[in-house]
Amino acid sequence: MVGLLRPFGRAVTYTRLLHLFVAVVWPAVLQFVTDAWWIWAVAAAALVPAGLVPAMRTVEGLQARLLLTGHPHDRGGDGDGGGGGFVVTPSSTGEDRGRLVLWLEARLLLGCVVSLVVAQLLYAVVDLVASAAGDRPNGGVVGLLGPSQAWHIALVPGLLTALAAAVWGSGTLITALAVRLLGPSPAERLAALEERTEQLLERTRIARELHDSIGHALTVAVLQAGAARAADDPAFTRRALDAIEETGRAALEDLERVLGVLRDSGKPAGTRPTLTDADRLLESARASGAEVDADLTGPLEGVPGPVSREGYRILQESLTNVLRHAGSVPARVRVSVEGATLRLDVRNPLPADPPDPARGSGLRGIRERAALLGGSASAGPVGDDWQVHVELPVR
Repeated sequence: MVGLLRPFGRAVTYTRLLHLFVAVVWPAVLQFVTDAWWIWAVAAAALVPAGLVPAMRTVEGLQARLLLTGHPHDRGGDGDGGGGGFVVTPSSTGEDRGRLVLWLEARLLLGCVVSLVVAQLLYAVVDLVASAAGDRPNGGVVGLLGPSQAWHIALVPGLLTALAAAVWGSGTLITALAVRLLGPSPAERLAALEERTEQLLERTRIARELHDSIGHALTVAVLQAGAARAADDPAFTRRALDAIEETGRAALEDLERVLGVLRDSGKPAGTRPTLTDADRLLESARASGAEVDADLTGPLEGVPGPVSREGYRILQESLTNVLRHAGSVPARVRVSVEGATLRLDVRNPLPADPPDPARGSGLRGIRERAALLGGSASAGPVGDDWQVHVELPVR
């Protein structure tokens, strides 16, 4: 019983009824002044050109948010309308305008019906109470029941129940219609889904960049610190500290840039390192004790930005894996642009405990980066070496 009465303790139940009454106020006033029922036909016809005005969807959407949900900034229903949100952007397509015209006509029709039903039920309740008190109202439901009788009061609870059902039912129905007709169109839903997908992809890219950049910096710092302790040479220690400082600064720059993107989604990501900045990676690996033999050929500066940036991150992750799994060993780096393909190879002596190519976030990240660009990546033993081989299309 309490559950049945709960909706009538919420303001939105009555604002929905108000929303329906608003739709019929101006035709009702004109009908009262002119005493002409054809005013309603004129009102229905006038709603057609009104619905074709793009800004009308903004007006109706804001009104629906305020009166049908009780929250002007709410993008969804409150659970009674079947979910979804109300669009407040102007109509941009013929489908949007057609749905708006249908909404205006449906709201006018439902508003007329509900207004008449609610008014008649209220009149009947008042007449029955007056009849039970001994008065003799003219016409109405009392006229059908005969002379005034005290038992007429027993009919009041039924009429009040019907009135409550009409109020709640009409509010639920108009909200459901609003969700259907004022909600986003299929094209708008698709655009919103694409935008959400882009956001998720951007977050995934940022996570990869943080993993590559911070992981590389920490690997270099750990190896440099360990080598300096083992060498017990002040000059070597100074060089190690310089390398740690430089690598740490580069990682902090990457971290600050990424955090800036997260703080302001509309802000461009800024300049990200590309393969033309590969010397910084190579020097960082050499400072960690690895003997890096690098050969970069072809017009790297002509590689498109997305491919060049991802290539830099792949090279960074590959060198990090060399330092992490094999230590300070000789490594051969080959980066070349051949026709429409960017090729990247990193080879190093096979460690005693080689990584599993099917596991590990580093190798998985390399494959994911290559796949997103339509390329391929492989990693595994080749003779006595471990090789990472990546091919990316440059067009």
